[in-house]
Amino acid sequence: MTDIIDKAAMALSAGLMLLGLVGMGIVEILAGAPYSPVPITNEAGEVVATPLISPQIRTGVVLAGIAVLGLYAAYKIATPLADDADAGHETVAD
Repeated sequence: MTDIIDKAAMALSAGLMLLGLVGMGIVEILAGAPYSPVPITNEAGEVVATPLISPQIRTGVVLAGIAVLGLYAAYKIATPLADDADAGHETVAD
């Protein structure tokens, strides 16, 4: 059971972080210039270009991936060790 939870948590967190960093970055590059995370204005103060995906959305997706890793760490701390993990190596004395 824990193998399924381990794999699911790692896949979900890695997927969210890759989506936020790489996936949305590629979408921004394919959308074309400007590559700025803030709206670009001209001298009159009019907004002439904005990013396709808001930086707050990208940051939220990456933070969601980090939150999944945090919840996974809390789960691993809270669950007891397997039965064979507490049995150490026993050496017979001469």
